Amino acid sequence: MAKQDYKTLELPAKYVPKKSEEYMCLEQRAYFYQILMAQKQEITDGNSGVLNTVRGADSNDNGGGGDDADNASQEQALTMNLRMTERDNNLLKKIDAALERLENGTFGFSVISGEEIGISRMLARPLATMTVEEQEEYESRK
Repeated sequence: MAKQDYKTLELPAKYVPKKSEEYMCLEQRAYFYQILMAQKQEITDGNSGVLNTVRGADSNDNGGGGDDADNASQEQALTMNLRMTERDNNLLKKIDAALERLENGTFGFSVISGEEIGISRMLARPLATMTVEEQEEYESRK
């Protein structure tokens, strides 16, 4: 029988990682993989909508048609969409980095100390790269 991979493992519908399980066992890695992939898909689906909005704004730009208020509103909406796209692109980079950590076996462990981040923190913030204590120290230095 072939060894199961976290990318193809089918989890029970109501599965949630538990502290009583071995930390970052196959099931937990599969759980986080599915969450990260769903987040990535949601963002990429949303980005295509923003790109269509930008393209639509370009094609509707008929040399200043509409009054100043309409033009200002349209420009403000476009600027907001572009900012959201930039934020989403940064989030995509973090998701890709988390997927890479899953692949190399370092997901769920601090990038600073190598300690377990903890299942509770990973459930609350799957993109976490530091323990709570390390994160607090990092933020206090900023």
